[in-house]
Amino acid sequence: MAPDRLFSVPRLAAVYDALDPDRRDLDVYLALLSELGARSVVDVGCGTGSFALLLARRGFEVTGIDPAWASLDVARAKPGAEAVRWILADAGSVTAGPVDAVTMTGNVAQVFTTDDAWTDAISRSFELLRPGGHLVFETRNPAVQAWLGWTRDATYREADVDAVGVVACWEQVEVVDLPLVSFRTTFEFRQNALRLTSTSTLRFRERAEIVSQLTAAGFEVREIRDAPDRPGLELVFIARRPDA
Repeated sequence: MAPDRLFSVPRLAAVYDALDPDRRDLDVYLALLSELGARSVVDVGCGTGSFALLLARRGFEVTGIDPAWASLDVARAKPGAEAVRWILADAGSVTAGPVDAVTMTGNVAQVFTTDDAWTDAISRSFELLRPGGHLVFETRNPAVQAWLGWTRDATYREADVDAVGVVACWEQVEVVDLPLVSFRTTFEFRQNALRLTSTSTLRFRERAEIVSQLTAAGFEVREIRDAPDRPGLELVFIARRPDA
């Protein structure tokens, strides 16, 4: 499955962090991994490496996996990047571990739009974990219909990026065909009057559906929490690989 342009086009990957500065969700995951007693982590869909590097700074042994080389190039250029093992791969093909935890932050769990791709991702996560290890990920609650707020007015933001200038960005829904929702992200580079777009599709899975899929992959669903940084909007799944 090819990554979206906003992750795979170098010009877009380079401004991703500046346009998405609010990463309070990463502190939530850090606290959760500490609660679970994890010390080694595979971060699936690590993108530009924000979470992987946060974990490494806190003493975790970290492997960051992503299919977009442009995003990994950004991650590798950040301070402390040498402490992380970076792997260019998709979730269904990587080999690493065994580790204490596998994470998918942000939208990662929803980018697997087909049943086969999602099954491969969670099955490979199971294989990466040691017995007693945990898969932790978040997904939006489809009942909230988050896509209703994906309009230009509601999502518009801009940032002044070093060596790039002012960049504006916003999202707009294109197609709602549940469980799939497609939207377009537009980037405007003011300095050279350049406009680029990227189309993304997310799959909104029901809670019971996810529980069934995790169970079929061999996991014990330990807990489903309301995401503390986005209460009522997202669910955080904590699934455990049973002891051998």
